[in-house]
Parts: sequence; structure tokens; C-alpha cells
Amino acid sequence: MSNRLLHLDQVTKSFPGVLALDKASLDIRSGEVHGLVGENGAGKSTIIKVLAGVYVPDGGRLTIGGQIIDPITPESVHTAGVRFIHQELHLVPHFTVTESVFMGQEVRGRFGLDTGGMRRRAEAFLRDVLAVSIPGNRLIRDLGTAERKLVQIARALIDEAAKVVVFDEPTAPLASEECATLMHAIARLKDRGISILYVSHYLNEITDICDRVTVFRNGRSVSVFDDIEDGTGQDLIAAMVGRELEDLYPEKRRTPQASLLELENYSGTGFRNVSFRLRAGEILGIAGLIGSGREELIDTIYGLRRSTSGTLRLRSRQLRMRAPKDAIDAGIVLVPRDRRHDGLVLPMTVSENVTLATLDAISRFGLENRRRARQHTEGQISALDIRPSDPEKVVRLLSGGNQQKVVLGRWLLKNADVYLLDEPTVGVDVGARSEIYSLVDRLAKGGSGVIVSSSDPGELIGICDRIAVMMRGEIVSVLDASDLSLDHLISVTTGAEPTEVAHG
Repeated sequence: MSNRLLHLDQVTKSFPGVLALDKASLDIRSGEVHGLVGENGAGKSTIIKVLAGVYVPDGGRLTIGGQIIDPITPESVHTAGVRFIHQELHLVPHFTVTESVFMGQEVRGRFGLDTGGMRRRAEAFLRDVLAVSIPGNRLIRDLGTAERKLVQIARALIDEAAKVVVFDEPTAPLASEECATLMHAIARLKDRGISILYVSHYLNEITDICDRVTVFRNGRSVSVFDDIEDGTGQDLIAAMVGRELEDLYPEKRRTPQASLLELENYSGTGFRNVSFRLRAGEILGIAGLIGSGREELIDTIYGLRRSTSGTLRLRSRQLRMRAPKDAIDAGIVLVPRDRRHDGLVLPMTVSENVTLATLDAISRFGLENRRRARQHTEGQISALDIRPSDPEKVVRLLSGGNQQKVVLGRWLLKNADVYLLDEPTVGVDVGARSEIYSLVDRLAKGGSGVIVSSSDPGELIGICDRIAVMMRGEIVSVLDASDLSLDHLISVTTGAEPTEVAHG
């Protein structure tokens, strides 16, 4: 391939118990915008970190401009002309635009820092290359998110030595109207002959801006699309998924009842004007990519964040969640997405973790009744099949699936009205996933309402009655899961299919 600029060839990378990359390859041509897509866990982040020199590969080779890069280090890759625009901005709020662009690469004159020269160069780069006018003396904290992203790009490219720029989920922090600004900047970089690797879950962006696309699945590069046209989004989805839904899920025989939890024009940091109803006996899914607002929504319902407007009602009673205690007292509980840091006290035993939320029920005069605590714990161990079945086992020594069961067991003892499950099976093996799905089904059949926020579309279809899809802070569709295909859900979630704002 005569115009190949960058080639990652047969790259392998293993972690304990996980083969993250399995002879994966990636080619980027001179002057192209090349997309990289795949489901969560497909290996995208790992190969980017190999390219950045953060991870040392177990096998494979990196070639840039015909030169083999060995060893692959942050310094050798930077010298070869590869630059990275990460999702996080990493800018200092009280720095000026000029200081941010030249941070770590300041220019000195005869009498110290050439502040005037740096300001002129920063403003000229932003104006001539990225087509935006931002004064060099503006503070970062006074800029919009899209302007900050452009400053981040200027910082990476100001030395004019970039040959390949890697954009890793660049629009995740941007509002929809800000994305066009970034896309225009990327098009101008391409016009200057710079190659772009564009990593995104938003397939509408991929098909709009990319010349070619590589698809990763299970640590391998499984497809390369050389012609991007109308309808390619569906082909990308088929290549990304490459499987049928696993037979992990209980049969849906639930009968949703009266309205239990109602949100009306509910807004907060990261989301706005969210409206839906959760019925007793129903499992409602929340789908959305990174930056969609679903994590912030769950946190706000639980009181970890403050809402800014709108109403939340539980059994027709309006509530305002100022802290998690307000939610728990009302009958709303959360199984958090990061169980190890937010859901468990790792040095404590299974029994101590299970009974944390119900100490009043096992205590008298402020003293814990150890026998009653053990009985409560043994009941949950039996009901959830927690292994090993030892109440005194330190919880950090349990597998991920059994740790998740401990968190679930704690809240089952509360007999809550509403269960918020945020990424309930992340890092959980297949057998434990099936058991957790059965438990969630039993909660709904028992009359509780369950909200499952998940990045796994197959999981949402498998266990939910309805699925609310969030994009850029709003609910864009509420879908009936009974006859919903995986392709269609991914299409709506990634923006491959146009949607209208919907409430449900």
C-alpha cells in the first residue's frame, strides 16, 4: 500500500486472564480520516494505548512513515509525529489560551518568555488552521466546551510536526450544536494533509466524516470498510456485533402495574427535560453512550447530584433528593457502577457489607446483634448463591460476580420500591450474569420497579420491558423491548437512525 502512513501489524496484548488484543491490525493512509469502531471491550482503547506507548505489546509491530518504531514509547511515538486528542480536556481553568497552547513547550526570547510571540502564534493557529477566533488572553474557564476542545487541539499541533492525530471520543463532552465546530476543524486538518484516526461510538459521525473504517471485535480487527456511503452504518453494526443474543435471560412473564416513579421535565448537570414513568413490576432500561447523560441522571435520582428543575414523584408524592439518604428513606436504592469503590467496604466481611443498610433492624440499644446479623446474611447468601457461602469471608477476596451479589443482597434486605442498577454486570462472568438477571426479574415480579442503566444493548433487550435511549443529555426514544432488534437499538443509540425527542 503505497500511501500507508501508519501500520499496527498483528498486535497482541494480554492482561491477567484477558486477551485484550489478538493479532489486531490497523492501517492509516496519508491524508485520510480513518474511523475505529467496536463494542465496549472490543480492544479499541487497548490498541490506542499501545500506539501511545502506554501499554507495551506482547507481540506485533508499529511502522510510521516506513520506519519501524521500536521500542514503542510516548517519546518515540511523539517524535514520529503522532498526537492524541483525548476525551478529557486536561486544561487548567485559570490559564489563558496562550498559556494552555504552549504549556510544556514555551518559547523563550532574549529576555525570557516570548509571551507576545506565543500569543500571536496561538491566535494565528486557531484562526488559520481551525477557523476560529479566540483571543490569546482569554481564560480557559471563560470558554465554551467546543472552544476548549479546539484549544486542546492547538496545544497538540502547535509545533507543526504532527503527521497523525488520534481523536478518542472527542465529541463525548460536546453538545450537539458544538459538534459541527469540531467536525469543521477536523476537515481543515485533513485538507492540510494530516491523517486522522477517529474513535467514536457515534456511528453517524463515523459515516459523515470518515474515508475508511476499521471494526474491532473481541480484540481482533474483523473488517475494514473502504467505501463509506448511505447504509454503511447498518453494515458497521453487523460487523461490530457478529453474534446472536446469548441465552442468558429469563423469560419475560411480568405484568407491569400502576405508575410508581414519575419524572417530568427533570433536569440536572449533564441532562435536561427528562420525562418518563416507571411502573411497579416493570424493568425500564436506560441506554446511551459515553456523554449521553444516563450516568448523571441515575446519580441525580439517587441524590448524589442535585436536580436543577423539573419534578420527581414516587407513588404520586413529589420528592426532592438532596442526598442519598433522602432516596433511601423514600424507598429508592442504588447498585452503583463501580461496586469496588462505591458499593463495598473491601476490608470488611460479607456479613458486615450485607447488613450495612439495615443496622437498625439487627441492633438494640446501639449494639449489633451478631446472631441476627448472621441470620440475615445467611439468608441472602442462600437466596443469591453467594460463593463461598461464608459470612465472615472478606469481601475483597470474592469474584466480581459474587461482590455484585453482596451489594444486591444489602439492598434486598431494605425491600425497596425502586431499584437503580447502574452497569449491573460489568466485570461479571457469564454464569453470574445469568443469576443476576434472574434476580432482577424476581424483583420486578415481586412488585418493585427496576431501572437498569447499561452500555450493553444486548443486556437491555434481554431483561427490560422498555428502553429509554439518551443522547447528549436528552431522551430521544422510548422503545418497546419485546420485539426490538439489537441492530435497531444500536442504530438509535449511536445516532445511525434519526430520532425525535420522545417521552414515556
